[in-house]
Amino acid sequence: MLETYTSYKIAFSLAHQGKNGVKLIESAEVDKSEAMKGIMGWVRLHEYNIAQRVQVVVEHFRKHVAGLLGGKAKAMVVTGSRKEAVRWQKATRKYIADHGYKIDTLVAFSGEVIDPESGPDPFTENSHELNPRLNGQDIRNAFKGDDYQLLLVANKFQTGFDQPLLCAMYVDKKLGGIQAVQTLSRLNRCHPGKDQTYVVDFVNDAADILAAFKPYYETAELSGVTDPDNVLTLKAKLDGQALYEPFEVDRVVNVALKGKKAKQSELDAATTPVASRLLLTYAEAKRAFAAAPPGSQQAQTAKDRMEALILFKSDMAAYVRMYGFLSQIFDYGNTDVEKRSIFFRLLHPLLTFGREREGVDLSALKLTAYTIKSLGNPALNLAVGEPEKLYVVDEVGTGQVQDKARVALADLIAKVNDLFEGDLTPGDKLVYVNDVIIGKMMESAQLVEQAVNNTQAQFDNSPDLLRVLIDAAMDAEAAHALMSRQTLQSAATQRDLLTIALREGKLWQRLRAKAAGAAPAP
Repeated sequence: MLETYTSYKIAFSLAHQGKNGVKLIESAEVDKSEAMKGIMGWVRLHEYNIAQRVQVVVEHFRKHVAGLLGGKAKAMVVTGSRKEAVRWQKATRKYIADHGYKIDTLVAFSGEVIDPESGPDPFTENSHELNPRLNGQDIRNAFKGDDYQLLLVANKFQTGFDQPLLCAMYVDKKLGGIQAVQTLSRLNRCHPGKDQTYVVDFVNDAADILAAFKPYYETAELSGVTDPDNVLTLKAKLDGQALYEPFEVDRVVNVALKGKKAKQSELDAATTPVASRLLLTYAEAKRAFAAAPPGSQQAQTAKDRMEALILFKSDMAAYVRMYGFLSQIFDYGNTDVEKRSIFFRLLHPLLTFGREREGVDLSALKLTAYTIKSLGNPALNLAVGEPEKLYVVDEVGTGQVQDKARVALADLIAKVNDLFEGDLTPGDKLVYVNDVIIGKMMESAQLVEQAVNNTQAQFDNSPDLLRVLIDAAMDAEAAHALMSRQTLQSAATQRDLLTIALREGKLWQRLRAKAAGAAPAP
């Protein structure tokens, strides 16, 4: 399976601009982690980014996969989120329709997705816009037949999905450890004549995938032994914080043990008093922290209280995970230990503190350059090197809440761009041309007149084109300083960008549409 693993490298640059092309970069500091997640999430959902990956997937499938197993081979696309799955499906269906390919796709995810940019109504698996021919069928059964070749998923079918016709997997999600093994192992199902599989990865480093597989290659070896007493130690720690009473634990457990006979109202009545009390305690500590003088004892006391509740919530999750594993091989002989597992499992999702987001404003962010390049097929040899060990659960309940790192949003964007400097060439500037240069060139009344009165070949040779392009780059310099400087300082870059504007950017067609009063072609 790893013999045909292909990874891709993505490079891009960003600008943060306000209205009318005026640069607007926040000077206030933001949470570095939250801002970085927001920036990368914005890029992942960008229409151009998804369109480029869709093209790679569909063309790779047609060239390498579609002909396998007598033309019955199938492939899975693993996306990073439900919203990404919605946009991937829409973009994939459009690309296939535009090229007239005889390929059909399904998308699978749980629940509803609200994405106003994709449509006004919530999306589900059964939305006609996403799966128009599904008609209420179970997706597993629908994908078995000959009607569908590609299955796009988001947090679904990565484990326990048995489809022997699956010959390729396209990964656009960060995978690690056992999740990487479980996901890629969907390709391992046997079928007569199946001797070739492919993995195309847009996100993960090949070395990380190899490291994830090595502990499970041949004989797995443990790095140590998990101490069953860790559950009891963590139970004592949680009980000792006096954040709940034994009768409250029993009240929740008694309802939970009714199984399907229990009403949701009964479960709410059992869990809500505890959850409400803890949420109120956190809210009061948060208000006290905000009202206290910075650096004062009052501020520190309030902060300590908030952090204690966040760690309490984290420890509950750790308890549930560890008990679920160890109880299968060790008899604790104490019903209170199992009761805590049930109680914590039901209480944990109700405690929403610790999820606060300060809301980094990315509304003015612009994607100015983009490239996607194959890194080829690295040699992933599981037999080379020392065997990796499986690490045991240890030292649970010893975490601490880390202070958030602060950084100016402008500096963070600059650092993101620095990561890819040197990877982007003038040929990668289509987004910059479409979003910036063409917008400025469309304002030229002279070019509009020339486009209306000349053929495209005559227009392409207009001596005014290069001058207007340079003027556009100068006007955009404030918001896109780096790329504009490259344009103004290099005649070769100017020629490359002008070619992009005329060909992929369809400048002539857009100018004629503007003159005719029609909406410019995308």
